[in-house]
Amino acid sequence: MKIWKLFRAALAFVAVVQAAPVMANEVMVEANGAKAQGRWGGELGVGYSLTAGRFSLRPIVGAFIYKGDNDRYYKDTFSNGQTRCRDGETGQFAKDSECNNVAVKAYGKIEATYSIPATVEIGGGARFSGDKVRPYGTMALPLGPKVRVKANGGPKYYALGLAAGF
Repeated sequence: MKIWKLFRAALAFVAVVQAAPVMANEVMVEANGAKAQGRWGGELGVGYSLTAGRFSLRPIVGAFIYKGDNDRYYKDTFSNGQTRCRDGETGQFAKDSECNNVAVKAYGKIEATYSIPATVEIGGGARFSGDKVRPYGTMALPLGPKVRVKANGGPKYYALGLAAGF
């Protein structure tokens, strides 16, 4: 039921944005430290800001990068300073790529915000990843004309980072 309310609110916002003269549209990028899906990691995303007056609608897609679950392989350092990847179960040497324990998961977000000039941008959004939709609040403080410090927070999702427009 809440999803339908969010969907209707987003449709109403899109209708208002389409009816109002669009002041500034821009591509934006974000880089955040985040806790999502029960893990700490980093978000790298790209989006497009549709702005009408002080209101913005921002669809964003990106990648959540975090430590994976593959703890079988580890780096072994020898007395001569050399490091090799080893299989923790067999003790045998393994390819160095096996010791790379990085996992990546795609995400999508949609945000609706209101800007108070030269002070703060506040709003809300929804983050889609896998089969989960997480609502969150967002706030951004300007560092310059196109760069902002941005914080997101909601149930089981927190992020803090930078967003820049082009």
